[in-house]
Amino acid sequence: MAISTKFLLFTAFLFFFFVSPSTQASSFRPKALVLPVKKDASTLQYVTQIKQRTPLVPLKLTLDLGGEYLWVDCDNGYVSSTYKPARCNSAQCNLARSKSCGECFDGPKPGCNNNTCSLLPANTVTRTGTIGELAQDVVSVQSTNGKNPGKSVSVPKFLFTCGSTSLLEGLANGVKGMAGLGRTKISMSSQFPAAFSFRRKFAICLSSTSNSNGVIFFGDGPYTFLPRDFDISQSLIYTPLILNPVSTSPAFFSGEKSADYFIGVKGITINGNAVKLNTTLLSINKEGIGGTKISTVTPYTVMETSIYRAVVNAFVKEISKIPRVAAVAPFTACWKSESLGSTRVGPGVPQIDLVLQNKNVFWRIFGANSMVQVNDKVSCLGFVDGGLNPTTSIVFGGHQIEDNLLQIDLAASKIGFSSSLLFRQTTCANFNFTSNP
Repeated sequence: MAISTKFLLFTAFLFFFFVSPSTQASSFRPKALVLPVKKDASTLQYVTQIKQRTPLVPLKLTLDLGGEYLWVDCDNGYVSSTYKPARCNSAQCNLARSKSCGECFDGPKPGCNNNTCSLLPANTVTRTGTIGELAQDVVSVQSTNGKNPGKSVSVPKFLFTCGSTSLLEGLANGVKGMAGLGRTKISMSSQFPAAFSFRRKFAICLSSTSNSNGVIFFGDGPYTFLPRDFDISQSLIYTPLILNPVSTSPAFFSGEKSADYFIGVKGITINGNAVKLNTTLLSINKEGIGGTKISTVTPYTVMETSIYRAVVNAFVKEISKIPRVAAVAPFTACWKSESLGSTRVGPGVPQIDLVLQNKNVFWRIFGANSMVQVNDKVSCLGFVDGGLNPTTSIVFGGHQIEDNLLQIDLAASKIGFSSSLLFRQTTCANFNFTSNP
């Protein structure tokens, strides 16, 4: 009897060892995750890709740095055996801070079930929103050691919101939703660290070309880039994040705080000379108006009219010896590209500094990020007039953060930035997406 028992145990062990690789793989705990992100040439949106559902389906998503969560179109072709709506008053609804609960009479189907809670998914490109069902499903992404991508890992109960097909209008071709990385408990930047128990940090590095991938890291560094395996995480400048007490989303529940990332810009200098500004606009008032936020859905930095005019005038004054050419909308200050010259960090134009918590901490913008090549012969200062009464005084846009690595530390409420990687003879397109051997 004893012999047969040992034999059975040995047989069971062999069965487990050889037949259950998925069980073994599930014990792997990544230290960080990685996603590619590519600039869409026609919309200037930054598009990433994850896999979701059972069976897994690749999903293209427009990256929204300040987005509240992942939302996807559930109206058109959402099929999954692991989709599960969040029931009213559940822990998931509380985590998502849903304030709406109701019925749906066209279901049951993904996005339409009875006794489920809802959120307000928003297209932050077109500034439109709707109501959508909160749900969970499998999400799969690749792990990383900070130098290469590694094996894929899955989060079986990843929370997201169902949007409607109409909400995709204005997004890049083939996109099925938006990847929100904002300051909420169910954003992608919060759920991934919670699922794998790593640091609540993430980093983005946007490529300036539509031909090559930039990168998003979830977790702490290293963030290593070719050609010299340089770890960018070791050379960042930090500034505190500021919480806006009022939501800046196109659709939100009363009392919600903003999920966007605001920084404390105290002033702006050009070639070291201070630009005269109405500094009260740089602070956020109790209605949530003012301040400076960073956005990946805004192609170019947008400034309140008086700030915009002051910056443009000061910039033009610094290179007054170079004749301007006709403006090319939406920009107002343009020059012949050849007249500006060229440097390692782009056109040879005045440096623009965002002065942060003190005069010794500043985000320097070189020509590659301040100027936009609008055609073969003309380059323009890449800032846009945002009008007299915008919700946010300065929206720091995608073009200005390309080839800069930004690390957001949610736990410490601070952001680190590299300034232009061109100075270090690398770019955001130089993460090695070739897997480890």
